[in-house]
This record gives sequence, structure tokens and C-alpha cells, in this order.
Amino acid sequence: MSILIFRLNGVPDDEAADVRQLLDQHGFEYHETSGGFLGLGVAGLWLLDRSQQAAARALIDEYEQERSARLGAEYAASCRSGQAETTLQRAVRNPLQTLFYLAGIAAVLYLVLMPFLTLGF
Repeated sequence: MSILIFRLNGVPDDEAADVRQLLDQHGFEYHETSGGFLGLGVAGLWLLDRSQQAAARALIDEYEQERSARLGAEYAASCRSGQAETTLQRAVRNPLQTLFYLAGIAAVLYLVLMPFLTLGF
């Protein structure tokens, strides 16, 4: 019986491709499932042989640690060089999305505070 070894929900395509390649290179047999039409299913890589779970998990964990360190170093370098995107730059790049977020925040604040503001009237 197969066992879930790596969830693909929310995983960038390059990371998923790297994990697939890693499993292929080391001879692990697996199959892939998608999240389905509505995304309610489990998208993941399933190891076919349960006896290989520890070795595959160790391999994936090592890859994830290396990836995390590499991406962290890249982000730190972009911050030092001033290339990292700031919140203000992101808001300017997506003004409509920013407006919707601010309107949503204002609506929630209004709904939460209105009962307290009208207590004395």
C-alpha cells in the first residue's frame, strides 16, 4: 500500500519538479495525485513501497533544508542590495487588490466597533 511522502498543495512548481527528480534519481517508485477539480483532494507524491519511507523522507528532508538555506541566502542578499520588494512597492504594483484589502479591513472594523460606538445614543 502506498504512503504519502510529499504534499504538493501550495508547493512551487520548481520545488515539486526537484523532488520528483530526486526520487527518480534514487530509484524510488512513486505515483502522483492531483488535488482534483475543486482542489479538495490530496495533491501529493505517494511512495509505493512503505519500506523505503525512512530513506525517502530523509532524502526529501535534506533537500528541503538545502533549499531553505539557499532561498534564505538569496533573500538576504536581495535585501542587502535593496532589490527585495517592500510592502509599499507591492501595494503600488497591485493598487486594486490593495484597495479591496483596505475596504475589507474598514468593513470589519466598522462591524466590530459600531455596536460600541452607538451604545450611548
